[in-house]
Amino acid sequence: MVTSRPLPPPQLGALLKMAECVRVPFLLLFAFIASNVCLIRGDNAGFKAVGKDVINPPVRPGAVGEADRSPVVGAGGPVRQGGPAEADRSPVRPGGPVEADRSPVVGASAPRRRSAPWKLAEEAACRDDLSRLCPKHSWNNNLAVLECLQDRKEETEIAADCNHLLWNYKLNLTTDPKFESVAVEVCKTTISEIKECAAEERGKGYLVSCLVDHRGNISEYQCNQYITKMTSIVFSDYHLICGFMNKCRDDINSLHCGSINTGEKDLHSQGEVIECLEKGVVQEAEGGVGVAPIREDCKKAILRVAELSSDDFHLDRYLYFSCRDDRERFCENTPAGEGRVYKCLFNHKFEEAMSERCREALTTRQKLISQDYKVSYSLARACRADLKKQHCSVETPRARAREARLSYLLLCLESSVHRGRTVSGECQGEMLDYRRMLMEDFSLSPEIVLHCRGEIEAHCSGLHRKGRTLHCLMKVGRGDQAAIDEQCQKALQTLIQEADPGADYRIDRALNEACESVIQTACKHIRNGDPMILSCLMEHLYTDKMVEDCESRLLELQYFIARDWKLDPVLYKKCQGDASRLCHTPGWNDTSEIMPPGAVFSCLYRHANRSVDQGRRLSRDCKVEVQRILRQRALDVRLDPELQTRCMTDLGKWCSEKINAGQELDCLQDHLEDLVAECRDTVGDLTELESEDIQIEALLMRACEPVIHAYCHDVADTQQDSGDLMECLVQNKHQKEMNEKCAVGVTHFQLIQIKDFRFSYKFKMACKEDVLKLCPNIKKKVDVVLCLSTQVRNDTLQDAKEQKVSVKCRKQLRVEELEMSEDIRLEPELYESCKQDIHKLCPNVAFGSAQVKECLKEKKRQLSPKCHQRVFKLQEVEMMDPELDYQLMRVCRNMIRRYCTDSEGKSVLQCLKQNKNAELMDPKCKQLITKRQITQNTDYRLNPVLKKSCKADIPKFCQSILKKGGGDSELEGQVIACLKLKYADQRLSPDCEDQIRVILEESALDYRLDPQLQIHCTPEIARLCSEEAAAQEQTGQVEECLKFNLLKIKPEACKKEVLNMLKESKADIFVDPVLHTACALDIKHQCAAIPPGHGRQMSCLLDSMQDKRVRLQPECKKRLQDRIDMWGYAAKVAPADGFSDLAMQVMTSPSKNYLLASIGGGVALLFVLGLLCGRITKRLTEAAHCRTLMTSVTPAGLIWYDRSDWCIKAEQASTASMFRLP
Repeated sequence: MVTSRPLPPPQLGALLKMAECVRVPFLLLFAFIASNVCLIRGDNAGFKAVGKDVINPPVRPGAVGEADRSPVVGAGGPVRQGGPAEADRSPVRPGGPVEADRSPVVGASAPRRRSAPWKLAEEAACRDDLSRLCPKHSWNNNLAVLECLQDRKEETEIAADCNHLLWNYKLNLTTDPKFESVAVEVCKTTISEIKECAAEERGKGYLVSCLVDHRGNISEYQCNQYITKMTSIVFSDYHLICGFMNKCRDDINSLHCGSINTGEKDLHSQGEVIECLEKGVVQEAEGGVGVAPIREDCKKAILRVAELSSDDFHLDRYLYFSCRDDRERFCENTPAGEGRVYKCLFNHKFEEAMSERCREALTTRQKLISQDYKVSYSLARACRADLKKQHCSVETPRARAREARLSYLLLCLESSVHRGRTVSGECQGEMLDYRRMLMEDFSLSPEIVLHCRGEIEAHCSGLHRKGRTLHCLMKVGRGDQAAIDEQCQKALQTLIQEADPGADYRIDRALNEACESVIQTACKHIRNGDPMILSCLMEHLYTDKMVEDCESRLLELQYFIARDWKLDPVLYKKCQGDASRLCHTPGWNDTSEIMPPGAVFSCLYRHANRSVDQGRRLSRDCKVEVQRILRQRALDVRLDPELQTRCMTDLGKWCSEKINAGQELDCLQDHLEDLVAECRDTVGDLTELESEDIQIEALLMRACEPVIHAYCHDVADTQQDSGDLMECLVQNKHQKEMNEKCAVGVTHFQLIQIKDFRFSYKFKMACKEDVLKLCPNIKKKVDVVLCLSTQVRNDTLQDAKEQKVSVKCRKQLRVEELEMSEDIRLEPELYESCKQDIHKLCPNVAFGSAQVKECLKEKKRQLSPKCHQRVFKLQEVEMMDPELDYQLMRVCRNMIRRYCTDSEGKSVLQCLKQNKNAELMDPKCKQLITKRQITQNTDYRLNPVLKKSCKADIPKFCQSILKKGGGDSELEGQVIACLKLKYADQRLSPDCEDQIRVILEESALDYRLDPQLQIHCTPEIARLCSEEAAAQEQTGQVEECLKFNLLKIKPEACKKEVLNMLKESKADIFVDPVLHTACALDIKHQCAAIPPGHGRQMSCLLDSMQDKRVRLQPECKKRLQDRIDMWGYAAKVAPADGFSDLAMQVMTSPSKNYLLASIGGGVALLFVLGLLCGRITKRLTEAAHCRTLMTSVTPAGLIWYDRSDWCIKAEQASTASMFRLP
């Protein structure tokens, strides 16, 4: 039995020297092929024999480590059974290297003496471990024993002597050049295919080393198995790896990665040393503080070792021992080879049951993959052809170093995919796995670790699993840019581009897990993994289907996608041609300082609004995608990079409390005038875009969905909005389907539109030329509307031959005026003037449907002077153009259609008044018509027809009232009252008389239409006629009551108004509706031939009443008698307005004799006094008397000259001192 013993120092030095040779370790492949092929191909007897002799060489008693001196068959010697050249003459034993065979070459027929093969199982140092750990059937095969024992943890499972024996055995295997002949025979075809290996010098072990380097290209089954199995022996110890010691000795020492002396450490498995070096490489890339730099040669050697161990996790000794239990737990059914176990473990890295040591080893492995994609066997194999096909390799050392990085591979191939080039499905599958890997663990990106270290420690400590740290960093970056370093922001943006989660949401594990339920319910109609899943999620943002966690993850990701247009694959696909043509963008993986990624989208949407005349427009497909992105960005101001950057200060200043969805943009629009210039321009451009396509306002569209579906679906379904949808929503604000959110959103957009006429797309397009010509330098929409409407009105009043405002502009101007009439806030001057009054008098009244306006009109007498003046101007405009009276047009819409279809817009109110008492008249409309009549009767200026008809009568008869009232004050019905009295005196012009007759008829039925009566008699009506006033419909009963109670009325002003009513009723029976109704039949029979007016029919009825031959209707007769009595009462109490009234009162007075005598006596007394006083008065001077006489006027109108001598002399002399009277 051979025992293990230490090697002598000289021999050990020789072994280490050979082990450190660049090509020596791969000679080990010789030894392994025999066993491997023997086990796999049992029918190859010759090769099996060779394997047995190679693996179990004869051991001469007492000659451990001694060279076998038997002759060796040369290259031209015989080969047994067609197998490889015999190699069984060089016993390999644990003790030292095999010496060269010095015996002469023996011919083919020469017999050979064979000794019993040496077996590891027979060594005392390993017998106990072997019997305990390895199955008995493997004891006869040294390679099987070696494979069994080297996969055990040497610290706890294998004795130190056995460890040392195994290592010496492996070292001897790797230093025997005679095994090369076995590799030549087994890998004959492969060597001929790989030119680099065919050119290697034979006999020094270089060939096998070359085959290991090209292991991925070996297709020959036996050769591949041989190389694979033998590699596991080499990688069990860094000492056995070719050239590793020479390149990394200094780095091992500087990093304190362990001993390089065989005596200080068991060398059965020293994977920790390589693991230590790998961590050094990773930490250097991450910019670790105090990390010693690794030399470039050693770094390349480390990465090369990682590459060569990429297909079988057994070859990464540290990872193998760290993850053996986890492999059994998670990947028990995953066969080794081709990197499958690695991938399986990667997929379970963040499982709770995964050991921390294994997770750490896996992370180190992944970090190496990030630096060199070839460390992933499956990725390198799957994408080799595609990398070459897509020209992702450049033959320069610096370029090769850059291109080895995983990020470069991903970006280069993703660029090809996005450009529509073909990349194999297998390669894309591998890319997907590693993109997901990058999103799961931020530490795999050296730039994130290097530049975001402070942010991670401050905000995201302890959230390292399943992509949570990355999303935490995204949240910090999205929330406040001041909280994140610019380099960290850039690193995050780069990582998102590398991982490209926009193409497949599943890449982002945190997002996938958070949004799974939403996807299953809201987006189940979209294929799993489709890029439109993210768009679907955005469409359901802030809806009932969205969950809070998904909402957060989604916005965090979209924040970064929004900053690089390429990261939205659908947008890039549809718009890359337009972007290249219009914005001169670089390729998907290229950068440009002239057109950075964030500026491309701004360029695209600027071209989206261009007209045909402007040229260079977007394609239809691209424009659809631009509108989709705009709709998404409108949900959150942070999704618009340009807006957020330019408006950061204003957002903090004006909108810090606006935290709900969509509020920040609304807030910026509300404070448009207060924003800094660049922010104001950006918000203005965005608002202008929204005016063209209001569907960009996704939240508004959701709120208004019922109204759109019911009334605007035809407009909403069209590709081109052009402002039609918003116009439809405004027109249907009063519909029952209109909910509060929709109404508020529509009104808000209207309020924004009044700030700039450009914000109304249809108005802008229809009137932009007219605005430039007629209203230059005016920006606010309300001012533009006022300017244009004033021009239209002036042209109309002046009967201009040609209107200055174009037809299309006038048409749209009308729409804008009608829309503005719906809400007082859409008329800023009126709103600002009445804001305090609204707060005081109409605090709980809604602004919509012109309700605040209506409230102010009803409480007009309580308004402040400034507000009162504005409201009066509003009423004047509405009476001139009733279509601008929103309440009237809304409440009476159906009645207008029924009765006034043939009437012009400005005659609508007149038509409604004429049909007010129709049977089918809607009560609400009738009530509103009455309100408008009451308003018109308060001031003649609010009745355009009366104003026009009485334009000559008003100054003639009521000038004193006009002077007293002033231009701005309301006349409270005084002018109309004045005209009524003149109507009774029959002094008005025909046109004016007709209008006053109508007013008299209307006010006789409803006392509220007589403003003077209401002002002076309201207390008396409440005291004397409360029941009549409470009637639902007024039919003249209140007036009748006041007439009967004339003598009970105390206030003189009220008494005067009632007397005026009585006087007016004499003028025409139509003014007295009660009497007219009672006597309608008698008028028809007795007075049919008498025309109405001027009291003619009233006189006819009175004459008929006095005629005993005529029998009137009892009711008519009773009413006539009542009128006579009332006129009698009126005569008693009415004040005399003139001499005729005074004479009439005297003649009808019971004391008329006394009055007449008193008046006569007074006149006689005055006459007598006049005679007496004339004789007593002082005499005039002669000259004055003469002048008086000379200028006296005779009753005939002639001048009488005094020709007396005295006067003549006085004239001639001019000195006369006196003259005598004639």
